[in-house]
Amino acid sequence: MPLRNRVTPLGEIIADAARGTVMGNRGGRIHDGKTRTLTGRRWASRRWIVCVTDFRGRQRTVMSPESYTELFFLDEVTALAAGHRPCFECRNRDAKAFASAFSAGRKIGSMGADEMDRHLHRERCISGAGPTGIKPAEIDSLPVGAMIEANQVLMAATPSGWLVWTISGYRSSTSSDMQQMFQAQSLRLLTPGSTVAALRAGYTPQFHPSATA
Repeated sequence: MPLRNRVTPLGEIIADAARGTVMGNRGGRIHDGKTRTLTGRRWASRRWIVCVTDFRGRQRTVMSPESYTELFFLDEVTALAAGHRPCFECRNRDAKAFASAFSAGRKIGSMGADEMDRHLHRERCISGAGPTGIKPAEIDSLPVGAMIEANQVLMAATPSGWLVWTISGYRSSTSSDMQQMFQAQSLRLLTPGSTVAALRAGYTPQFHPSATA
């Protein structure tokens, strides 16, 4: 039975056998080490990061008693939507690029990890203000890497257009999907506003291979 450690673009943590391309954590341990199940908490601190799955040959036992809670995502786009940001240790170059774009997007001076985390914590779907309602007319202005929910269908803006997100990969959007998106009564932007601004300012997120298949 799969562990409950897969994260959706809404920031929800679910159990699924699908394997993603990146991992991360929410600042510490939010699981019971004996049962390897989640506690009632959904974060340990504001420091929500997204990491590579292979770094300097380190080996980990997932959800061990003394470990932080390892979380897994389809890709970085999913993790960004959930409110995570690149890790400064295992993804230092990406983290610096994100921090630069984050500051440029907010049109303020250079920000460190703690300040970015404070902003993101107020904006995340789970810990902050939640998804932002948007109008269909705003869809075309969203940058590559942004994610939305249209009538409960999750979609990502990719270099080749809008694709539908699933836990195991992206699929092409149908005419019905697009109609729902542009006519949805419930249209919500999932990616935190500060991250959307960073994407507009030039940060390029990593997509699951299915986005370019």
